Amino acid sequence: MPVSAKNGSTTARQVADRCAQCTERADRIFCNLPDDAIERFDEIAMQIAYPSRSVVFEEGQRASGIFVVCSGQIKLSATSRDGRTMILKIATPGDVLGLTATLNDLPYEVTAETLEPCQIRSVRRRDFLEFLAQFGNVSRQAAQVIAREYHEVFLDARRLALSGSAAGRLAQLLLDWARTGSCGKPELRFTMALTHEELANMAGTSRETVTRLLNQFERDELILRHGSTIVILRATEMERMVG
Repeated sequence: MPVSAKNGSTTARQVADRCAQCTERADRIFCNLPDDAIERFDEIAMQIAYPSRSVVFEEGQRASGIFVVCSGQIKLSATSRDGRTMILKIATPGDVLGLTATLNDLPYEVTAETLEPCQIRSVRRRDFLEFLAQFGNVSRQAAQVIAREYHEVFLDARRLALSGSAAGRLAQLLLDWARTGSCGKPELRFTMALTHEELANMAGTSRETVTRLLNQFERDELILRHGSTIVILRATEMERMVG
């Protein structure tokens, strides 16, 4: 049964009690395991419900194990010695958190904080290492996850370094999240869980600029906003901004 990590008035969207029952795991790299492996994973994993704005683990904390996101969005950030914080990624369902730190027995490289109610499955480090040793194909999928993370870091660095305008960087972020959120559907729609300040952090610009650009995108009918939901109306034109 799900375990509550902290008290909160808002609860996470419920997911299947067992990974073997999840209807979405076939579309997720790590979760798409053979039947015998997924049954063993269900035995060693603990399901946890986190309310919004809860810390799952902190940068510098010794790795206790991995966390698989089942529902919700999680902000991954790192802080410099002078206190500046950079948001590195928004983790979504199917992402595995703490994998490299757990495999290398190192402290977590980032802080993971929920942006909305989340359901997460956690596996202790010792149990996870034994799981990898027992199922060689899972090790290959874990390697795929790490390779994808490297690719995403490369793309993010290129976006910040090579995009000449704040509009282009913001457009790229919105397009990326919309494509992830659409899950292959024609409509590019997603929920924006970040504040304008956090969005500015990821786009390498100011909060005022993000607010101005979002309003401009909406006036130009590039996007449509309904509360926290954003729909991309003219993806091709936004791609031209990216360059």
